[in-house]
Amino acid sequence: MPQPLTQSDIDGEMAELRAAGAGAEANHPSRDYAPYRSSTLRHPKQPLVALKDPEAAELAGPVFGVTDVTAHDADLTRQHPGEPLGERITVTGRVLDRGGRPVRGQLVEIWQANASGRYPHQRDDHPAPLDPNFTGVGRCLTGDDGGYTFTTIKPGAYPWRNHVNAWRPAHIHFSVFGTAFTQRLVTQMYFPGDPLFAYDPVLQSVTDDRARQRLVSAYDHELSVPEWSLGYRWDIVLDGPAGTWMEEGR
Repeated sequence: MPQPLTQSDIDGEMAELRAAGAGAEANHPSRDYAPYRSSTLRHPKQPLVALKDPEAAELAGPVFGVTDVTAHDADLTRQHPGEPLGERITVTGRVLDRGGRPVRGQLVEIWQANASGRYPHQRDDHPAPLDPNFTGVGRCLTGDDGGYTFTTIKPGAYPWRNHVNAWRPAHIHFSVFGTAFTQRLVTQMYFPGDPLFAYDPVLQSVTDDRARQRLVSAYDHELSVPEWSLGYRWDIVLDGPAGTWMEEGR
């Protein structure tokens, strides 16, 4: 079972990868990974365009502050009048830089399917029930230790028509912002022991086994709350050889 990253883990992996001459890009698959069929249509085909005045772009973009993020935003089970259906879970971890140092005050957003594997989106036509008491969207700011915590419902697997009998493993999408909205990273967190891992082109596109395992959370019994929720722990490392895989241009 994968365990949360420690500073020793990060230092060890960085040393090994440096010795092998591998850079941060070693963990990232091709942007047009053929088994993930839609990536051939969605990945960028032209070089990135550098902004002549990045500060102007940030000034014209959206902003957020501490007062905009409330406690209810991080508890997806308390955003509606009734109780959502499904297995209640607590997901916590830290956002770290490449040296294992905490990244404070960062906006972390999540979105996910409900317990039946359905998103409340008009284009989601999966014949599974919607839950009127679960929207599947949350956010919080990291603390001084880089920590975040969400209370939510464990999402269900869902079909996605990428190939015959294609099902996505249960997962939660994570978005991490830096000091501006132009600094955004998006990734996915999975749950340990899912039998669909071997059949999922998104996860399998990360060919390095250690990098792929870093996308899988660890069950933490000490984090579980008696008669309330099961606990999962998952750290996000923003860059470097031990960085968490991010969805680039997809």
